[in-house]
Amino acid sequence: MARNDPLRNFRFRLEIDNVTRAGFAEVAGLEITTQAIDYREGTDPPHVRKLSGLTKYGNVTLKRGLVVGANASELFDWHSAVAAGQLIQNRRRVVILVQDEAGQDQTRFVVSNAWPVKYEASPLNARANEVIIETLELANEGIERVQ
Repeated sequence: MARNDPLRNFRFRLEIDNVTRAGFAEVAGLEITTQAIDYREGTDPPHVRKLSGLTKYGNVTLKRGLVVGANASELFDWHSAVAAGQLIQNRRRVVILVQDEAGQDQTRFVVSNAWPVKYEASPLNARANEVIIETLELANEGIERVQ
């Protein structure tokens, strides 16, 4: 019988509006939560029933090393456009493709109607030698896992 090992979390790539974006070090926040609502009628047994409430999708955080050159400021520019009030035309579809150790796509997470709510660059420190990391936090209206 063939083994079915779990996928590793270090091999993935990102597509934003079907354009592959390389060089992301981390993707976090693939979270879906459905609220539980307590409910009881007067004729019910002396305990509450649980009903499903609103489903909320966590903000997705993207991290990558700060680069220069063509299209290097695209994440910053995306956030700037939203901050300037251009939200409707700046909602995007983000796909995280998880790969196996051979580099083959195995599964994907689709983040719908994503838009940046926060941009951050890591602190600058003249006594350190780490890579500058830029972080983009995305609000969204849906996360689904697709085979």
